[in-house]
Amino acid sequence: MKLQLLLFSFVLFFGAQAKAQQFSYEPTNPAFGGNYINYGWLLSSASAQNSLKARVDPREKESELDRLGQDINRQILSQITRTLLQQQLERFGSFDQEGTFTYGTLTLEIYRTLEGLVINILDTTTGEETQIIVPN
Repeated sequence: MKLQLLLFSFVLFFGAQAKAQQFSYEPTNPAFGGNYINYGWLLSSASAQNSLKARVDPREKESELDRLGQDINRQILSQITRTLLQQQLERFGSFDQEGTFTYGTLTLEIYRTLEGLVINILDTTTGEETQIIVPN
């Protein structure tokens, strides 16, 4: 019983002496109202944790000579493709004549309007259609 009385008096005596203070919160990040001095530390911490790297354009790594060679190759291939396409289209004659032509799975419909020469291209296997208008 003495022990309980002693414990009770101890709590009562030191409990009356306890003081409280007001808690206040200040955010760390300056974007949310924190101290502006924390900005450098937060930025360096975020940069150190960032494992992503900026994409590098492969053309930036190439020399001017490499780019020139690729451009020449592209132009040569384009010229070859243009020549082969022209040879394939010669059997249609010039695009001045109107009508409907079939080339494999493609159906070409050519006619004139007030806007100019209209070429409708229909892929019969997929149903996709493209229209090209060549102005007068």
